[in-house]
Amino acid sequence: MKLPTSLQAQWDTLAPRERSSVLAALALVLAALLWWIALGPALQTLRAADAQHRSLDAQLQTMRSLQAEAQALQSQPKLSFDDALRAVEASVKADLRGTAQLNTVGERITVSLKNTPADALARWLAQVRINARALPIEARLVRSAAPATAGNAGTPAIASWDGSLVLVLPSNR
Repeated sequence: MKLPTSLQAQWDTLAPRERSSVLAALALVLAALLWWIALGPALQTLRAADAQHRSLDAQLQTMRSLQAEAQALQSQPKLSFDDALRAVEASVKADLRGTAQLNTVGERITVSLKNTPADALARWLAQVRINARALPIEARLVRSAAPATAGNAGTPAIASWDGSLVLVLPSNR
């Protein structure tokens, strides 16, 4: 490789020992650049690949189970508004046991909750989504604690909800 004239003149004035030191320093800089630009990132990616592969496999399994659930819901026969309303009414009586009241206006159902246990509400919401195909569109809930009784004074209060939920049922259209 031909150096510019000024650099060639400078190079010629260096002693052989200095020339080898400059070449060694230049080789070291090139090796470091090669490591930082080409080899280091590639090795880091290779080290992280196994963990990332496991993570992506777990995400894929989750997505497949969600896909199967969605396909199962799509394959269910169409549900009329009256059947959906009956399913919601039955589930409120069975699952919420007197802690909820229904009010139906058009395709919307307002469910008023009073001291409804959190786990019962969660189960009920899942059931009306599956059985009645009801979709919650509005929720105004306030968390409250059940009062402690003399028998359970040392145990924490059970979480419960007060408020209202608005659900939309499938229409006859």
